Amino acid sequence: MPVPQAVTSLAARLKMLDGQEIPQFGLGVYEMSDQETYDCVKRALEVGYRHIDTAEWYENEEPCGRAIRDFMKETGTHRSEIFLTSKLKHNRDYELAMQDIRASLKRAGETYFDLYLMHSAIGGPEVRKEVWKALCDAKEEGWLHSIGVSNFGAKHIQEFIDQKVPLPTVNQIDLHPFMRHPEIVKICEDNGILLEAWGPLARAMRFNHSVVQSVAKKHGKDEAQIMLRWGLQHGFVIIPKSVSPKRIKSNSEIFDFEISPEDMKELDALDEYLVTDWDVVDTE
Repeated sequence: MPVPQAVTSLAARLKMLDGQEIPQFGLGVYEMSDQETYDCVKRALEVGYRHIDTAEWYENEEPCGRAIRDFMKETGTHRSEIFLTSKLKHNRDYELAMQDIRASLKRAGETYFDLYLMHSAIGGPEVRKEVWKALCDAKEEGWLHSIGVSNFGAKHIQEFIDQKVPLPTVNQIDLHPFMRHPEIVKICEDNGILLEAWGPLARAMRFNHSVVQSVAKKHGKDEAQIMLRWGLQHGFVIIPKSVSPKRIKSNSEIFDFEISPEDMKELDALDEYLVTDWDVVDTE
């Protein structure tokens, strides 16, 4: 398996369907308090992360935006160098989606999000169509630079294709060696939609697996670093969460080695449809 060009540094970016670029490595802030969010975002940016992933649902858009602004002020970093994602909590209708986008921007203290996602496909085909139209229009207004989806199954991606509307740039799903979602990955890759892993560490539920431990020992890395590197070598965007300053740094130290094709195949074979959190990819 060839290693994608974009796995060579923490600053590496992947090009999306709309021509915009997304850092392949970032920080997820799910289930963090406001103080944890602020501290972790600041720490990640200091280490070199340039991609922060939040959501309306996480209730921490405000400390994410505040940490970014403080970091920019302290370092002279331009906003264009930092990539901020948020997500729509509820799929209801066009007007409410537009209201929710504006409310998220206000909470974050931002004039735009680099990427904005529908957090799920829940609501049915007609609601999804209406909400997607809202995201497309918000993008035209400049509030959102890129738009995508999260937790969408293959049949939901097919809806976009059949409707001949702009495709999502990203589908953020549960992806790790123990949850590979081959059908979703295939339809996204066939249509140029980037896959983003919201749970690349499987919540540490399989760090004790013999294959993961064997590959880690071979490279002198820890189990988390092996699972993250696996995602990078598949060309996925990965956004590991951590509230530990030490872990935030060590998670990013995965650009100085390469997992062999043989070991990648062994890791690929671990798929067991391990659900670590939310699984709604089959919703109607």
